[in-house]
Amino acid sequence: MATVELRFSAQPEHVRTARLVAAAVARRVGVDEAVLDEVRLAVGEACSRAVGLHLSNGLTAPVRVVLTEEEKSFSIEVGDEVPGPSGGTVPGLQAALDPDGDTEDEMGLAVISGLVDDVEVISGEAGGTIRMSWPLSGPGGGELS
Repeated sequence: MATVELRFSAQPEHVRTARLVAAAVARRVGVDEAVLDEVRLAVGEACSRAVGLHLSNGLTAPVRVVLTEEEKSFSIEVGDEVPGPSGGTVPGLQAALDPDGDTEDEMGLAVISGLVDDVEVISGEAGGTIRMSWPLSGPGGGELS
């Protein structure tokens, strides 16, 4: 299992870099070419959400993105350090429909849920994480190294 970790200052101009890195790594590990735009868009939404949460809560901690090649899938975790309600894992679309959430946050999560079949949103006292994964297209993908 190979991993790439990216941390960036919570500034909107860095979201584009995270999208480009995610697409490049996804291509290298064997995610189907037809899905790369979905990867790029989902990572952009998740990173924009994390940046917005950091800025609106006055946090200077970096946003973290972890890209992991597993045996049959490629996963991306985008994490923020904004404390939220403890409660563990919430299925992506259910989190988007949370009546207590803010409208912009709900929209971003709804977009991610529409782009990614396998998504979960985790919230806790130490911050939140959006975990997304895509199947690998089989042999022919490269390894992270």
